[in-house]
Amino acid sequence: MWSNSSSYSFLLTGFPGLEAAHHWISTPFFFVYISVLFGNGTLLLLIKNDHSLHEPMYYFLAMLAATDLGLTLTTMPTVLGVLWLDYREIRNAACFSQAYFIHSLSFVESGILLAMAYDRFIAICNPLRYTSILTNARVVKIGVGVLMRGFVSVVPPITPLYFFPYCHSHVLSHSFCLHQDVIKLACADITFNKLYPVVLVVLIFVLDSLTILISYVLILKSVLSIASREERAKALNTCVSHICCVLVFYVTVIGLSLIHRFGKQVPHIVHLIMSYVYFLFPPLMNPIIYSVKNKQIQNGILHLFHTHRIGT
Repeated sequence: MWSNSSSYSFLLTGFPGLEAAHHWISTPFFFVYISVLFGNGTLLLLIKNDHSLHEPMYYFLAMLAATDLGLTLTTMPTVLGVLWLDYREIRNAACFSQAYFIHSLSFVESGILLAMAYDRFIAICNPLRYTSILTNARVVKIGVGVLMRGFVSVVPPITPLYFFPYCHSHVLSHSFCLHQDVIKLACADITFNKLYPVVLVVLIFVLDSLTILISYVLILKSVLSIASREERAKALNTCVSHICCVLVFYVTVIGLSLIHRFGKQVPHIVHLIMSYVYFLFPPLMNPIIYSVKNKQIQNGILHLFHTHRIGT
C-alpha cells in the first residue's frame, strides 16, 4: 500500500500492445489537437472582434468554444506526452486536478448546450421579447450558473481522492486521469464515489438532454404554426447548427456510457477509442458545424482572414 503523498505518482497508459506504433498514432492526435485549437480559437477571436456577433446566441457559442478549448488543453498534453515521449508518470495531485477539470468541463459543456437551446426557444417562440429576456446581464448570470454547477458539483467525488490510500496498482487505463479509473486503485470505502457520479450524470446529462428535447418539441410546435413555408424554413435553419452540436455531444456521451457499462467483453482498445472520441470529436466538430451552417460566422471568418491578409 502507498499513501497519498505528493511523492507518489500514477502511470498513464497509451495503446497497450501498440507501443511501437505510438509515434504513428500520435500524428492524427496532433492534427486533431491543432485543428481544435485553431477552430475554437478562431471562433473566439471572431466573436470578440465582430460587433455584429455581439448577441446572446454568439456569446453562448463563445462559451462553448472556450469550454472545448479548456477540455482539449486539459487532456491532450498528457496524451501526446505518452505517445511522443513515452512519458507516463503523473503526480497524484496533478492527476486528480486533471480529472477534476475533465469532468467539470464536460458538465459545463452540457449546461452551455442547454443555455443555447433556451436561447433558440426564446428567439423562435417569443421573438418580440427576445432582447428584453436575454439581456447581457442575464446571459452573464446564465454563464456563471453553468460554470458554478459544473465546477462545484464535481468537488465532492474528487476531494476524497487526495486522501485515499492506493494499494491495488498505480497504472491507469488511459493517457489522462479519470475519476472512475482512479477509484479502482483505492484501498478504501469508495461507495460514495461510485454512487454520487451516477446521480450526477442523471441530474446533469439526462435532465439537460430531456430539457433540450422538450424545448425543441415546443420550438417545432411554434414553427408549424407559422403560415409561410419560407418563414418556417428560416426559423428552423437557425436551429440546425445547435441541433448538430447537441447530437455530436450526447451521442458520444451515450456511446461511451454504454461501452463502459455493458461492454465488459469488448476489447480494451474499443474503450480507449470511445474515450478519445468523446473528448476530441465534439471540440473538433463544433467550430466546423457553425462555420458550415451559419452565414454570419462564414462571412465573419472570410472578413477576418481577408483583413489579416491585407494587414500583412
